[in-house]
Amino acid sequence: MPVAFKEAPAPYVPQIQFNDFEISEKLKQNIIAKGYKTPTPIQDKSINYILSGLDIVGIANTGTGKTAAFLIPLINKVMLNRQERVLIVVPTRELALQIQEELFGFTKMLSIYSVLCIGGANIGPQIAGLKRQCNFVIGTPGRLKDLISRRILNLSQFKNIVLDEADRMLDMGFIHDIRFLVSHMPKERQSLFFSATISPEIQSLIKDFLDQPITVSVKSGETAVNVEQDVIRVTRDKKMDVLHDLLIKQEFQKVLIFGRTKHGVEKLSVSLAKRGFSVDSIHGNKSQYKRQKTLNMFKTNKLQILVATDVAARGLDIESVSHVINYDLPATYDDYVHRIGRTGRADKKGKALTFIE
Repeated sequence: MPVAFKEAPAPYVPQIQFNDFEISEKLKQNIIAKGYKTPTPIQDKSINYILSGLDIVGIANTGTGKTAAFLIPLINKVMLNRQERVLIVVPTRELALQIQEELFGFTKMLSIYSVLCIGGANIGPQIAGLKRQCNFVIGTPGRLKDLISRRILNLSQFKNIVLDEADRMLDMGFIHDIRFLVSHMPKERQSLFFSATISPEIQSLIKDFLDQPITVSVKSGETAVNVEQDVIRVTRDKKMDVLHDLLIKQEFQKVLIFGRTKHGVEKLSVSLAKRGFSVDSIHGNKSQYKRQKTLNMFKTNKLQILVATDVAARGLDIESVSHVINYDLPATYDDYVHRIGRTGRADKKGKALTFIE
């Protein structure tokens, strides 16, 4: 049974333009050079609070521009005081890499340095990077904890923390690691907290970590308004053929396919490649280097199809994905929402198809 497009809301009219924010002119130039024209709702509503030094709870769907919402004011803070240090904690390696990429664009020619501290990558360069003066440390909880235990990372100097995709970090069992990290930071700090959902556990974290925070909510319902959703009923023996017949259609230009297991995703990717499709996969059995290389190929349209486990379902910002296909059913409704949120981003229309046997 097809699910039609919801009525798309009128275009958002921000109360303030990037030019009006009280930030460095050089930073403004970098924002413009990155192609940012007008602030998204989360940027419009939170940047000034963050510039004022307040703690923030940002409730926003994925793909709403929240990375820029916290990076822009924090970069400005570092430009005003080069001793400022910022810790950004995220649930996945992919999201950490994405935030660092965004940071590079905003800090061009500003002499602001960052270190990426993620698992699955060589710890040597990370240790070397931390021994130099860096203003931003972006990392996943396990690796950050490891670096603190080795006495390489000293969080007593960090007076700014961003917890991004906090709900996902809780889902992945990082709650104790997060508490460990925060316990090593100064009591006097600025804490920014971003989550798509606010559960009782999240409320408890907010109460423990933030000081009289301002809540900024721009969540626009459970699923993206720009995503048309449909279900395809299929028998197991015909599943691959049905998928093939969809992928050869002209409108299936940039397709993200989700499978349940690492083995299943790899097998599907190989089968599609044998049928002549431009395809690759990302899952937990692949090295960080290979995953990033594949992601970059998909982002730059060198691949038509990316097959992935749910490791890719959160936080990844890939432009112009025309279709998301749930080849295997997601484990939870929340996973479904995050999977289909990979399409229909930045005011573009997208389609999500779910195979049901």
